[in-house]
Amino acid sequence: MSELTAILIGAGARGAGGYAPYALDYPHELQFVAVAETDAGRREKMAEKHGIPAEHRYDTWEELLNLPKMADIAVICTQDRMHYEPTMRALAAKYHVLLEKPMSPDPRECLDMEQAARDNDRLLTICHVLRYTPFWTAVKTAITEGRIGEVVSIQLNENVGYWHIAHSFVRGNWNNSHKASPMILAKSCHDMDVLSWLMDKPCSRVSSFGSLMHFNGAHAPEGSADRCLDCAVEPTCPYSATRFYLSQEFRGWAGHFTSDLSKESIVKGLRETDYGRCVYRSDNNVVDHQVVNMEFEGGATAMFSMCGFTFEQERRIQIMGTRGELRAEGDSIIVYDFLTHQKTEITIPAQTAGHGGGDSGIVRSFLQEVRSYSGQESLTSAAASVRSHLMAFAAEESRLNGGAPIELTEYARTLAQNAGGLSG
Repeated sequence: MSELTAILIGAGARGAGGYAPYALDYPHELQFVAVAETDAGRREKMAEKHGIPAEHRYDTWEELLNLPKMADIAVICTQDRMHYEPTMRALAAKYHVLLEKPMSPDPRECLDMEQAARDNDRLLTICHVLRYTPFWTAVKTAITEGRIGEVVSIQLNENVGYWHIAHSFVRGNWNNSHKASPMILAKSCHDMDVLSWLMDKPCSRVSSFGSLMHFNGAHAPEGSADRCLDCAVEPTCPYSATRFYLSQEFRGWAGHFTSDLSKESIVKGLRETDYGRCVYRSDNNVVDHQVVNMEFEGGATAMFSMCGFTFEQERRIQIMGTRGELRAEGDSIIVYDFLTHQKTEITIPAQTAGHGGGDSGIVRSFLQEVRSYSGQESLTSAAASVRSHLMAFAAEESRLNGGAPIELTEYARTLAQNAGGLSG
């Protein structure tokens, strides 16, 4: 098995923490030879772990991509609104690209990137990591084997978790759609992708409802302050940043705002960064709950619900078919047969890699696809991702217009006319 080389653009939690560790576990398969990251601490930490020489550590992606091609692969994990330009440049330089989701909050940029991958004859794989997990692979296999007959309807719940929504989508980098992406894209494009994949049919119509119901100034408790450290009612608030980040359970999440996890450093971060702000007095605008209704070609339907007000961080799915039913959550998948009344449980082995094995799974699959590349699409190619991204864009447009249904074919046609082309 030949070793492949890669450059990393964006050495944050997903790039350096999610995908790059594969090279440490399997150095005979992958080596990172350069890194571009604006944060000096993250850049140096990534470089030291992977033995990247000083001359190949760059402040910006422009510095790196202005140089002649130096690797087989570009792994791009910048913030949502910073995906387009480095991806287009990397494809033009003939890198195969592994791009963190979502592709872009701009549908026309998504179409451009899909076309650029085709024009440059390169792989552009989007990190919809759920498809690469043993759990979701088993769910897909049960469907393709016909164990529940033809799929009629799917119900998928994404339980974000009360602490996770406060961390990432109220205080964190994805709290404002003008800076990042709408919630349906930033968090739930995974779910749109999974539904598209499981149905394996074009989505024809979408409607959606949702709002920022709770995390706003109208719900700020009397006597509360701008920061949790200064707040008189902090001890009674379930979203207290002080309790989150100083506890052993959640202290690791403080790594998003400080590389030093000592109490002193965390308190300093709570004083100076957005992660110490009151959840009712942040500049967040993304929804804290949303439902999406979908109709697929042939008449099958799906219902998706995302909610931040849950104790567990998990996904639960129920798939109803003409010959049986599948229910799954956590590491449990149960198939019910209508004819025999047999209940079969599918056992999923425990996973140590992030996202239920998806982080390492997508890197492993991508490396195999690069080695054998002859013009084929990857499992989560740009073309596949564009289809599910369009479902998310249409859902958000419907939500903003009072739940009015959006016809996907017409919606895609309008985008294609404005963007110059759409495949699939």
